[in-house]
Amino acid sequence: MAAAFLLFFFMWAGYFSVRPVRETIGTIIGRDKLADIWIVTSIVSVLIIPLYGAVVARFRRSVFLPWMYGLVALVLVITGLALHGEEINMTAGKFFYVFISVVNLFLISVFWSFLLELFDRGQTKRLFGVIAAGGSAGALVGPFISDIAVPYIGNSGVLFFGATLFVAAIFCQRVLLGVWSTRTDVSNKAEDRPIGGNPFAGALIILRSPYVLGIALFVVGISCVNTLLYFEQLRMVEEHFPGLENRTQIFARFDWIVQALTVLSQIFLTGRIAQKFGVKALITFVPLIMVFAFAGLAMSGAFAVLTMVVIGRRAMEYAFVRPGREMLWSPLDKETKYKAKNTVDVPVYRLSDAMSAQLNNWVAGAGFGIAAVAWLGAGVAALWGVLGYLLGRSFENKEKLQGESPAPAVPGHSPEGRRVAG
Repeated sequence: MAAAFLLFFFMWAGYFSVRPVRETIGTIIGRDKLADIWIVTSIVSVLIIPLYGAVVARFRRSVFLPWMYGLVALVLVITGLALHGEEINMTAGKFFYVFISVVNLFLISVFWSFLLELFDRGQTKRLFGVIAAGGSAGALVGPFISDIAVPYIGNSGVLFFGATLFVAAIFCQRVLLGVWSTRTDVSNKAEDRPIGGNPFAGALIILRSPYVLGIALFVVGISCVNTLLYFEQLRMVEEHFPGLENRTQIFARFDWIVQALTVLSQIFLTGRIAQKFGVKALITFVPLIMVFAFAGLAMSGAFAVLTMVVIGRRAMEYAFVRPGREMLWSPLDKETKYKAKNTVDVPVYRLSDAMSAQLNNWVAGAGFGIAAVAWLGAGVAALWGVLGYLLGRSFENKEKLQGESPAPAVPGHSPEGRRVAG
């Protein structure tokens, strides 16, 4: 647990230390052009999945997991060299925006996939909240250091700092792999082998399994709500903060407040709620709260209200929805956890982002104000909540069935050899 906590800390500190640079670049690009950049991001997200599927099929996890963090560190260093100086090179800036937007979802998805192998279902309920707090702590420390250091080291220095944190994550990943390889369970010792199979299997699994398809639609709901708020946030920050440094500071301030609330919630609330009320509560009550939050934003339209909604939504998602969403995958087999899960977490999420961004642009272009966007968000949040309730109930049924059956000889298979993909 300590190694997982530190791995998430360094990985997420690395990401959030460079995130304010991404958001500042986003304000320079502009909302209209940024919606097109999100289309590019979704295309890259789709293209990366078969490549990742091929890697998973051919290489052991003990090889490719540490190398992923090394690749991110290398790209950050190269981009930092390209952004060196006072002026931001927009070609390098756009590349960085797309890269960091794809890699953050990809890395966190792979992180939770591995942890679902390392911990059993009972441990996920007890420990995932605390482990998630490691990421939240990193997300708090990363932008804090960047905010203090950026006047002295510049944007390129921030990227070099983020690269250093990802190198530290490699060492934590090696420790976790060592723990995993020395477990006494004989069947688990043989698990560090290529998964094999079709690199496109993730999409096929989603289409075959109503349960996994439900998780994919749940992620679409998350993406749509997030995107609608994100573009309104960009618009209002542009209006209220003309200076680029001021924009970076306000984005960093949002991150600090969000992560402070998240850490406290994850340490003291997430595990207790999951154990007492189940996963269904984690993934249902936040969408319901967002219905009322969007309604309040529609009636007010003030920057202060938007700020509270954005901060509240992000804090509750990190503290409750994200751990609950990861627990939904725990009853499923290894191939589903790596291939289908990463297909849902990256291309499905980013394709939904792109469509939601175009929808937001259409609403804004049609002359509708923030009230229309907020009411649209309230409707999406209501559907998101209903789907969360149904998914939580399906998860509970799967847990009951697996609890009544003998433990499978091979993870992800029944005693008779049938797959348990859901």
